[in-house]
Amino acid sequence: MINAIRRLIRKYPAYLYSEKELEEYEKYVEKCLGEYDSVFHEMVSPDIHLDVILIPETEECPYKKLVTMGAGAYKMKVPKEFKKYNLERAEYVIYLPADWDIQSSDEKDYWPIRLLKGMARLPIYCDSWLAYGHTIQANEDGSPYADNTKFNNSILCDALGQDGEFMHLKMSSGKEICFYQIVPIYQEELDYKLNNSADDLFTRLAENELFPVLDVNRQNVAEMK
Repeated sequence: MINAIRRLIRKYPAYLYSEKELEEYEKYVEKCLGEYDSVFHEMVSPDIHLDVILIPETEECPYKKLVTMGAGAYKMKVPKEFKKYNLERAEYVIYLPADWDIQSSDEKDYWPIRLLKGMARLPIYCDSWLAYGHTIQANEDGSPYADNTKFNNSILCDALGQDGEFMHLKMSSGKEICFYQIVPIYQEELDYKLNNSADDLFTRLAENELFPVLDVNRQNVAEMK
């Protein structure tokens, strides 16, 4: 295991926020999503140092918010035609029910955190990029994330702050960070998106109030008339 980690460290250089960038990042997240009470710190970081911020539920927002911190230190390989939109750096958000056991290591509880971490590192390992409307498969064989759900894909949408505005941080260093919400979806919903558009899928989810908080047993909008 140790040797495997060393090989990873040699293969991928470290991409890190500076102390000032981290301070700016934390202040921005608190301003947009609320005060956080804990951070899941990563013990071994072969490329980016990826922590996960936990913003607990409140009366106004009765659900947990998990936000990555560190993914945006890496500059993604965005195609030339999209360069003007400043999409090279991103962080990721997922919302969980208030009663979700985020301290559990059981896969039925841990998979949203694993999803956040996997999404954050995918552009590094695949030499690619992620943005609005991009979809990622849970497993190569098409199986779900865990036994407690049938979600087997995820789609990204622009994350919104508490003020309803799109989250986009411009740091004093010049780095611009986009924020995307991860929305787990069913295979049929992925097919619907491919046959229509990401906008059409998000419209269906919004119209049926099945979004943004994760519900492992929510209705499949692709099967709704």
